[in-house]
Amino acid sequence: MKLRLPIIFILITVVLDSMGIGLIMPVMPDLIQEVSGGDLGSAAVWGGIMATSFAVMQFLFGPVLGNLSDRFGRRPILLVALFVMTIDYLIMAIAGSIWLLLAGRVIGGITAATQSTASAFMADISKPHEKSANFGLIGAAFGIGFVFGPLMGGLLAEYGTRAPFYAAAALAFANMVFGYFALPETVTDRIRRRFEWRRANPFGAFKHIGALPGIGRLLLISLIYGIAFFVYPAIWAYFGQARFGWGPGMIGLSLAAFGISMAIVQGLLMKPLLRLLGERNTVILGLSIDVVAFTLMAFVANGALALLLTPLAALGSMAGPAMQGIMSRTAEDDQQGELQGALTSINAVAVIIAPLLMTQIFWYFTSAGAPFVLPGAPFLVSAGLTLISIVIFSSSRRETVKS
Repeated sequence: MKLRLPIIFILITVVLDSMGIGLIMPVMPDLIQEVSGGDLGSAAVWGGIMATSFAVMQFLFGPVLGNLSDRFGRRPILLVALFVMTIDYLIMAIAGSIWLLLAGRVIGGITAATQSTASAFMADISKPHEKSANFGLIGAAFGIGFVFGPLMGGLLAEYGTRAPFYAAAALAFANMVFGYFALPETVTDRIRRRFEWRRANPFGAFKHIGALPGIGRLLLISLIYGIAFFVYPAIWAYFGQARFGWGPGMIGLSLAAFGISMAIVQGLLMKPLLRLLGERNTVILGLSIDVVAFTLMAFVANGALALLLTPLAALGSMAGPAMQGIMSRTAEDDQQGELQGALTSINAVAVIIAPLLMTQIFWYFTSAGAPFVLPGAPFLVSAGLTLISIVIFSSSRRETVKS
């Protein structure tokens, strides 16, 4: 019970971070048109600007918040971020201009960067052999937020374009109160580290963390694999419509199925898999499964078969927590926030690159000038990127990434 409540708080925080985009997504087209007076096309442009701003802020501030938590502790960073998140959602709920909405997304990207601090807390309370499995719980919470965000946002949209923002503010505030009473501080004077701006910016964090044995290679793999894995949210809606004739409802259900499958893999299967295979083999198996899943998805022509492939695709997500566990065991206790901040930045870069890359590939191979029509071409690119990740990982020194 001593650790159960803090872990529940941490997982709820990650769920809220993950829900941040999906919860408000259903109302954003109407809300942007409402405050800007433009049409749907201009709303889509502004929506893209806001999504990119959100990801850029996560890239910039993941290391900042991680380093701050190494200096001042996980508890104040998480609680202050939830308070700011509450105010941010309330401001967006009453926003009457497009610029205020954009400012809200910028602030929201900063507060959502607390996943680095949440992961650092899990590293603090985990024994070395428990870290990968506990990072799997973080991944499962992210998957749950990925599922319930759009579902809840769609339901709340029936009550107006502002309703999801008020609901998000209420959830953030309630979790802040819960954390105030449930969350202990895990950063002691033994592992407290002085805050330095040269290490708190993304590039400084990459330099210092990357200097640790084997970490630079794993950071590179995390970026390449992140771009490959984000093919799903990047092109799934377009792919489902082009290949299977799916409408919004079916696309939403299929994404929910993927999120639930990923939560099951990372929340329930990580411990037995790690116990059976060890971290290194779990990484290789997960990446190999993804190569197979991406390749099959590129050529599947039946919607029902695509849904049957969803659990296989989600099973590949075991690679992420296992790699994260290897890196966390390599980093010192006073670098856990810095490491998780760097990983948050890398994830944000993948979120920025993947939609630009994958949608362009989808457009080319579905356009009239393409040498052949293949809506699933982005999945072949993802399979290739994952193969590169396997080669890089397999070539790393075994003693550096020991199980």
